[in-house]
Amino acid sequence: QVQLVESGGGLVQPGGSSRLSCAASGNSISIYIMGWYRQTPGKQRELVASITTNSTTNYAASVKGRFTISRDNAKNTVYLQMNSLKPEDTAIYYCNALFIFKAYWGQGTQVTVSS
Repeated sequence: QVQLVESGGGLVQPGGSSRLSCAASGNSISIYIMGWYRQTPGKQRELVASITTNSTTNYAASVKGRFTISRDNAKNTVYLQMNSLKPEDTAIYYCNALFIFKAYWGQGTQVTVSS
């Protein structure tokens, strides 16, 4: 099992940047596909970015070129660097760890993009 704790959310101005962190405990994240998802009220949770065990990345079209996912297996932490933030990026962001068919989730961190 792995436990995930997100941090780094908050209020950011449009055009600004923020970095989310997902600290894992329990198992090493090196065996997991790691991802960041987001959810807004009334909408389904959507994939923002993912990174495989060999660091191949995948991004939603809406964030490609603005967000960067990375992993530091030695620190058991995954990051999401968010640049050029837009109001539509406002959401609760969740960290996810996937191993075969077992998925683990963090509690989420709120990101609000507003002036």
